[in-house]
Amino acid sequence: MAMTGVLRPGHAQIRVLNLEESIKFYRDVMGLIETGRDDQGRVYFKCWDEQDHSSYIIREAPQAGVDFIGFRVLDEATLESLESDLNAYGVETRRLPAGDLLETGERVRFTLPSGHEFELFATKTKVGNGMPLTNPGPWCADAEKGISPIRFDHALLYGPNIADVKKIFVDVLGFFMVERVIAEDNTTEVGIWLSCSHKVHDIAFVEHPEPGKLHHCSFLMESWERVLRGGDIMSMNKVEVDIGPTRHGITRGCTIYAWDPSGNRFETFMGGYHPYPDYECLTWTMDNFGQGLDYPQRKLHESFLTIVS
Repeated sequence: MAMTGVLRPGHAQIRVLNLEESIKFYRDVMGLIETGRDDQGRVYFKCWDEQDHSSYIIREAPQAGVDFIGFRVLDEATLESLESDLNAYGVETRRLPAGDLLETGERVRFTLPSGHEFELFATKTKVGNGMPLTNPGPWCADAEKGISPIRFDHALLYGPNIADVKKIFVDVLGFFMVERVIAEDNTTEVGIWLSCSHKVHDIAFVEHPEPGKLHHCSFLMESWERVLRGGDIMSMNKVEVDIGPTRHGITRGCTIYAWDPSGNRFETFMGGYHPYPDYECLTWTMDNFGQGLDYPQRKLHESFLTIVS
């Protein structure tokens, strides 16, 4: 499909309770590559196969959770157009200057009805993946450090008013619905999975009474074997695991969920199918949501439904 408009997840800024402990975790256990630090105390990371300067940013705070999620758009003209479309729709936006986030251009920030801070940007310095653009190899040495995911893949956010969130993403930003979970009334959507690309999802939301909550940030792995290797590394480092290894019914992805030292859940993920905008949205009913979550066990894990940061 032609990639226009909103392209993909670009970055997440996450709050951690102990900065030094978290740096060691994301660098040594997760295998992310540190790319910078700024005068606000933020530390920047990227996954090994990402070309942009950073995709995962952490800062120390009294409470864990997510500050904002950013998506990259095609170009500056697209950024201007989407900002205008958001304002016309009634979504108030604000501009953040170039350089406010290291090696990143101007960003358009707005607050979703779910209470999450969301932003769009068009430019970020490319630092490459450690391999040449001419005659590159299939991987580089940094890919063998820690769990070493390929990229920041998506986020699942918990908050209220996801029906209104859906309208913004579909009607204004050009996303399409891939899957959903409906309540016992067989009408109300309590979970939505959305894509702006050919991925099975680029972002997802679940209805939750508290605004602005993070369920997880997901990191893409190259294969099921790499997911399992990641599970070995988690156990070697006594990382607390939530669910997995297992397969979802929703998205068909293979996964392990675990927590960083601050209690922010993360996912190591691979697989899923490749939808296009003309695909029909798949529906899961609440009486079968256990299979949607954990296909082999058909189990609703209480921790997955209730623990957020």
